[in-house]
Amino acid sequence: MTDPGGEPPVPPTPSERKADPRLVAAIVASALFMQNLDSSAVTTALPAMARDLAVEPARLGAAITSYLVALTVFIPVSGWVADRFGAKRVFMLAILVFTLASVLCGRATGVPELIAARVLQGAGGAMMVPVARLLLLRQIRKEEMLGAMAWLTMPAMIGPISGPPLGGFLTDAFGWQSVFLINVPIGALGIALVAWKIPAIPPTHPGPPDRLGLLLIGTALALFMFGLETIGRGVVPAGLPQAGLALGLLVGWAAIRHCRRVRKPALDFSLLRIPTFNQSTLAGSLFRIGAGTSPFLVPMLLQVGFGKTASEAGMVSFATALGALAMKPLAQPVLRRFGFRRALVGASLLAAVGIGLPAAFTPAWPLPLIFALLALGGLFRSLQFTALNTLAFADVPPARLSAATSFAGTAQQLAPALGVVLATTTLEASRSLAGREEMAVHDFAMAFLVAAAVVAASTPFFARLAPDAGQAVSGHGVTPAARRVPAE
Repeated sequence: MTDPGGEPPVPPTPSERKADPRLVAAIVASALFMQNLDSSAVTTALPAMARDLAVEPARLGAAITSYLVALTVFIPVSGWVADRFGAKRVFMLAILVFTLASVLCGRATGVPELIAARVLQGAGGAMMVPVARLLLLRQIRKEEMLGAMAWLTMPAMIGPISGPPLGGFLTDAFGWQSVFLINVPIGALGIALVAWKIPAIPPTHPGPPDRLGLLLIGTALALFMFGLETIGRGVVPAGLPQAGLALGLLVGWAAIRHCRRVRKPALDFSLLRIPTFNQSTLAGSLFRIGAGTSPFLVPMLLQVGFGKTASEAGMVSFATALGALAMKPLAQPVLRRFGFRRALVGASLLAAVGIGLPAAFTPAWPLPLIFALLALGGLFRSLQFTALNTLAFADVPPARLSAATSFAGTAQQLAPALGVVLATTTLEASRSLAGREEMAVHDFAMAFLVAAAVVAASTPFFARLAPDAGQAVSGHGVTPAARRVPAE
């Protein structure tokens, strides 16, 4: 992916930049917060939506499924689109599409209209996430990457936690339509700030897209996500979810074979030859699967297991986001002191403890103590997410950033969905083995322990990193005098 003169794009020099990288990260993060908030708040509003649209709540599972399918299908093409038309322009268009689709969701009067609007919303969201990361990476130097990524990871931590309580409040106070319409002022502000404060990146000439690769990848992801989101829910005829999963894996195998053979593939699997990208993407996905269970399990445990109200559960669950906020200023000093390898190994083990600890919670535990322990767990997960998101691009050449953001975005979108599937499968298996009709606290305990084991399983992979992995980004082992010398 080169510019018209044939030279690969390089990060701008300090004199060429027009905005502070932290400001760029904060503006980009505000748009990503809108997307993450919407994804989690909609779940809370589903029962009210079902009553208003006169359908069974199970049928509205398609409103979530259609969004996730569109999101995963359009992510692989995002890097090519950003190169071809300019990352800033594409990012602004993505926010606009997401915002307008939110309005259409809020005005829907039937299930078909809602699903169509959610598909459009997913297309906009798919462009927002990887293109936002690409926009930021092309504005910063390596030594600035860690601090900027600490800002960028906050929406992923805060959105899923704050979404349920906010969605419940908006639904009760103003109706379920407000869950979508709240995106209008946020989107308008985001577009204005991007246009005003973020420098433009000129488009390049990446050549024609890998149409067959995009078709195979899109089909595989759509089938796979369809299977994951419908299995065990009874919203489609029996056997269809399993068939979707099987066909998705088969088409996915064909997509991988195709992408490994063409010169400019839709997903560049040769990026996995870069050790830091490999470990942060593959081992990071394993970590994200286990960590992705927590936003789903904690509110469920508090309401179903302990009999707390939705507002109580939402406020206690918010503790994880507060822990993530507390880690933001600490991530850079920690990684500079210990380096990526030791920080990732230590944080994954501590995060596993934090995710497994709710298995010991009982209704007798005071809520302030539960709040404090969840906040502590959020601290280590935030460090891990910041480190993974930074390390992934530490050694990627500037000319391959678009391909890397598309690949990483696709992997990161699949992991939380797999985390929810892991949680629901463990809950159902534990309940069935015990012969109970209803969920019990013991079932949640088993789900937390399984999730903790999955998180801990990522640790040996992080231990395989070189001691100096990502050194140019973390500053670990670099003398203060050397840090003051601008990178070439």
